[in-house]
Amino acid sequence: MLHYDVSTVAQNGQTRMAPWTFSSETNSSICAFSSPHLVHVRERIRINGWPISKQLFTKYFWEAYERLEDTKDVHEGTMPFYFQFLTLLAFHIFLQERVDLAVIEVGIGGQYDCTNIIRKPWVCGITSIDFDHCSLLGDTMEKIAWQKAGIFKTGVPAFTVRQRPGPLRVLQHRAEAIGCPLWVCPELDQYEAVVGPVSLGLAGKHQRLNASLALELSHSWLQRHEAEQRGDGLSLAQTTCRPGSQAVAFQPSTAMLTGLQETEWLGRSQVLRCGPVTYYLDGAHTTASMQACVSWFRQETLQRDKAQGPGVRILLFNTTGERESVALLRLLLPCQFDSALFCPNITEAPPSSTAHHSSSVSVQHMLTRCRENHSSWQSLTATDTRTDQQRPLVSSSVSHSCVFPCILSAIQWIEQRQAAHVSVLVTGSLYLVGGVLKHLEPSLDS
Repeated sequence: MLHYDVSTVAQNGQTRMAPWTFSSETNSSICAFSSPHLVHVRERIRINGWPISKQLFTKYFWEAYERLEDTKDVHEGTMPFYFQFLTLLAFHIFLQERVDLAVIEVGIGGQYDCTNIIRKPWVCGITSIDFDHCSLLGDTMEKIAWQKAGIFKTGVPAFTVRQRPGPLRVLQHRAEAIGCPLWVCPELDQYEAVVGPVSLGLAGKHQRLNASLALELSHSWLQRHEAEQRGDGLSLAQTTCRPGSQAVAFQPSTAMLTGLQETEWLGRSQVLRCGPVTYYLDGAHTTASMQACVSWFRQETLQRDKAQGPGVRILLFNTTGERESVALLRLLLPCQFDSALFCPNITEAPPSSTAHHSSSVSVQHMLTRCRENHSSWQSLTATDTRTDQQRPLVSSSVSHSCVFPCILSAIQWIEQRQAAHVSVLVTGSLYLVGGVLKHLEPSLDS
């Protein structure tokens, strides 16, 4: 099994390239376990790129559930929590389907994550480290890096991308203590010096780091896989290196480059055109991922405005958990939105007559946060004096902002805009992006 840890920014699509880079290179059966899902839970468990079917999911769900139910007395009568159960279910499915390679994405952190039970994975990887889940992982980059390095295993090769000096030192120290050979991936430019321009299916400059990591993970596994087929018996112990050694760019195969080019992932730098409205969906929810999202959105809309003339720009935003909403909203100011909409991650507002009291309280709590985000946006835009010199203003009015009770009502408001073309950035929460996709692409549910 390949085991890699996708840290905070990666939740917006970082090493999603890895599984499909593998599958482009061999005829092996490749599976992947990732989180969260956007529209349906089966997205988390994929075989050869596709979510597991409803029939197989149902079959294996009840097999796993009934076995756990029958043996729960051994565990003081308890059942696994939601994510623990899905992790066990994924492993059960992969074993029953006899897949050749499993790409396992850590849920949160690494050290204490329930996916971290694989004793001898083929290879491990850590993407860019950023602040996220700080109440669980720690309030500094170094503490977060320590948690993520928990996936390192003795003698198992590991790769990471360019990191800040502090977190990188932590990764290096933990790798040395564990006896894990750790390499830092080369920049994608070094590969391009060998094979020419590399085309990526996922947009954004940050994806170049992820592509380099995906190549190194693929190359590491293929080397050992081919050695075993030849009977060379390449051992993990032979892959030793100094902690934090710089990996050398190799010549990627055509299949690897095709895998990078054809990679797609819902809700990460995704463009969806619906008549005159173009939705830009990116589940960015950390500082680094939002910076990448803003850069991508501005580049996309600038090109469109040049081709079609200035259009309307709308922000649809929400956050959950401990996210620093004000910091994320401040990063969005350069986009020069004409309207900013805020709504909870609720697809449709339930009729008041059928709403249960507890759910009603929960909805009110979510709406309170939306109103706080709305108020913060108004304060930020009132004091923001920047102008986008490359984009004429559609109107001279101040950016309009409002709160909606659900995603559907926000989409209906957007569809009523009178403009030649409308660009909508949906960001701040993967659950918000999933709710929007459920309305715009109902076929995804099947």
